[in-house]
Amino acid sequence: MTLQPQPVDRTLWFEAALLPDGWAQDVRIGVAGGRIVSLETDVARSPADEGGGVALPGVANVHSHAFQRAMAGLTEARGPSDDDFWTWRELMYRFLDRGGPEEIEAITALAFMEMLEGGFTRVAEFHYLHNDPSGAAYSDRAEIAARIVTAAQATGIALTLLPVFYAHAGFGGQPPAHGQRRFINDLNGFADLVAQCQILTADLPDAVVGVAPHSLRAVSPDELTAMPSLAGDGPIHIHVAEQTKEVTDCLAWSGARPVEWLLANAPIDPRWCLIHSTHVTEAEWRGVVARDAVVGLCPITEANLGDGVFPAVDFTRAGGRFGIGTDSNVQIGVAEELRMLEYSQRLALRGRAVMADPERSTGRALFDRALAGGVQATGAASGLSVGASADIVSLDTSGVAFAGRSGDAVLDSWIFGAPTGSIRSVWRAGREVVKDGRHIARDGIEARYRKALSAVLG
Repeated sequence: MTLQPQPVDRTLWFEAALLPDGWAQDVRIGVAGGRIVSLETDVARSPADEGGGVALPGVANVHSHAFQRAMAGLTEARGPSDDDFWTWRELMYRFLDRGGPEEIEAITALAFMEMLEGGFTRVAEFHYLHNDPSGAAYSDRAEIAARIVTAAQATGIALTLLPVFYAHAGFGGQPPAHGQRRFINDLNGFADLVAQCQILTADLPDAVVGVAPHSLRAVSPDELTAMPSLAGDGPIHIHVAEQTKEVTDCLAWSGARPVEWLLANAPIDPRWCLIHSTHVTEAEWRGVVARDAVVGLCPITEANLGDGVFPAVDFTRAGGRFGIGTDSNVQIGVAEELRMLEYSQRLALRGRAVMADPERSTGRALFDRALAGGVQATGAASGLSVGASADIVSLDTSGVAFAGRSGDAVLDSWIFGAPTGSIRSVWRAGREVVKDGRHIARDGIEARYRKALSAVLG
């Protein structure tokens, strides 16, 4: 098969590639202007071709708090009482007492770089650090948003920027707590921030701007009503039902569970991504399926924080859509998140290959669903097809973990059997940003991160 050829800047050749209609062999992809302009299969490699290995479309990370990457490994000591999400949150608030724009930019760049090295080519950054450490507004309301954009430019990752509206400490419009002072905004200020984010990203290739009402704890019903119009055509993300305490508090406030309340009171549609949705009833998740919304699952963070396990098997069998995110960024990688998702379901159900279906292996089913859910949740297409952005991940299949594998078994081996570092190269908009498993700007990004971390922890 050969699609209509177009002038190309470079050609990439792969032993195999996962195309929208399935696996193909000996694939040449022509790239121009950051997009795929030609695609051939069953062709021999030519001397001018770059690339190699097995090509996959880049996956979107649907949920990230990049600044939390610097906390990884620093919250694993038990306090005087039982530890849970809420005690972790207090540690996170204390962490925010330090760190200005320079430090946040450096930490964000490190996280974005590691996402690319882990196979993510787009990130939905759930951005709620708006104020300085004292809680005062920066003279430029979009100061930290601009730093996130700069970090995306420095690393090359595609950005879906989700400025977060956060106004309250709990259900019923409770006054914000001291630890939340860097997050707080009002509707007028937030509208200005969204508009500035649109300006900041205007020249960033393929950038998308949406909005993120933080949670039903942090946003009143009237404030939530304003969010869809502020989002325009962009996505709308919200934390919901992550913790059992959130469910009981919502019941006490409204008489309904969080997802139940959203379905009854908000215009949930395909633009919405419900982050976590861990504690849901069957009626709730079926309501999400009926609205064609996406659930944003962050399996590693949800395990790290002891959140619980979302009923992903029943949800997907009923047609539910999910994307994967790295949330607190304790570890970063497509394969790692998908592995944790499958294993958490196996532990809950005491079965094997529970996310597979009759047509697809476990790895293929997980990858396909995460790819499609990520596209919907971040508002940007992905895939190896003519006209698409050239966001391509190549696996180094020369290692013994891939010996004798082809087709879906390559994905299964990558997710469940291969060592870390199996990603060979990553192209983002046609530019090779990861080469031989390492980001091309890693040394400088890492040096700035070390300096920032010294300032934050010192």
